[in-house]
Amino acid sequence: MNPITDQLLIPRRFCGPPDSGNGGWTAGSLATHVTAACPEDRAREWPTIEVSLRQPPPLDTPLDVVEDDGVTSARFGGAVIASARVVDSELADVDPVAPDEARAAEATYAGHRFHPFPTCFACGTGREEGDGLRIFPGVVSGERVAATWRPDPSLVEDFHTYVDASARASVASTWAALDCVGGWAGDLTERLMVLGRMTARIDTLPVIGEEHVVVGATRGSEGRKTFTAATLVDADGRVVASAEHVWIAVDPAAFGGESPT
Repeated sequence: MNPITDQLLIPRRFCGPPDSGNGGWTAGSLATHVTAACPEDRAREWPTIEVSLRQPPPLDTPLDVVEDDGVTSARFGGAVIASARVVDSELADVDPVAPDEARAAEATYAGHRFHPFPTCFACGTGREEGDGLRIFPGVVSGERVAATWRPDPSLVEDFHTYVDASARASVASTWAALDCVGGWAGDLTERLMVLGRMTARIDTLPVIGEEHVVVGATRGSEGRKTFTAATLVDADGRVVASAEHVWIAVDPAAFGGESPT
């Protein structure tokens, strides 16, 4: 049996559905436990990491982290909740959107009319400023969705894990910022989906307090699966991080969510 190397805890603040972890935050948090991937200076480039979510991540519950043959998994009661691995994969960045256009698009955010998970840390309309990320992507040209995001000081990465003089947002919150924008680029307004897999590349961590733009795009669908992508850029238009997602259509009642009407 492989030894437990660490533990992972998902505080209730970082929920997606009311009683389980936000997929992006959970995936990003697990990514930091991939020993071979974590750079000495976390603000520098990370390799591309793929995280598969097997079960709803429980909140406020210690999960055992186990490494086995290049795969790092978070487990509870012996069951795998999520698994992560470094992959040799090129992620195609989503075409950028100007901050003014992204800011204007937020007023058209579909989640203002209907939101399956208003408690969601990343895109929930029921979260206050400084608590949730409040990323509200609306439709922009080119069949994309976009929103602005200004990382709150409460999201700061442990300052001792990077060298840069600017305070930076954590790895987990950076993954969370790239998460739900993909779902809204897909078909969340037509059916409930949850994140099944997320593959992300961080070029640098976002600067706290600086306005960023996050853009999402759909990449197609197959049965219960929807494929999307997202890119985060800073105030100077430089790519901070990119991701690709696989979403799975589910029964809303199984996750404490609401169905669209």
